[in-house]
Amino acid sequence: MHAEGTFTVTSFVPTELAPEPAIATGTPVGVARMEKDFAGGVTGRAATLFTAAFDQATGVGTYVAMESFEGVLDGRAGSFNFAHSATTTGNDRLAPFFTIVPASGTGDLTGLTGSGGMSVDDDGTHRIWFDYELPG
Repeated sequence: MHAEGTFTVTSFVPTELAPEPAIATGTPVGVARMEKDFAGGVTGRAATLFTAAFDQATGVGTYVAMESFEGVLDGRAGSFNFAHSATTTGNDRLAPFFTIVPASGTGDLTGLTGSGGMSVDDDGTHRIWFDYELPG
């Protein structure tokens, strides 16, 4: 099965959490909490723990995110976790990773498994999709 939607980031709050021991590298590591709202075939909200080694000036870096989603996926209500990461060299998106966390689904999404992806259109629209299976 396949579901697509769009999302907006409604909150991005950097935290004071830092890797220990502190090690100086060419790209600083930071952690933030995010909130997102989703629309379309993926409707709901997510709370995200976002970690990145990223240079704001050049747009170069890599992120790793763990999301807890609550809402509706193609008419099925529930919650689940998904993880994703990617690297950018400033104007591209390389080495994307995206997975639904096994055994994390609740409600109509119990037993959900699969993968997906994200992209950003030239106009700034953020897109998400899930390629998934449900038991039964």
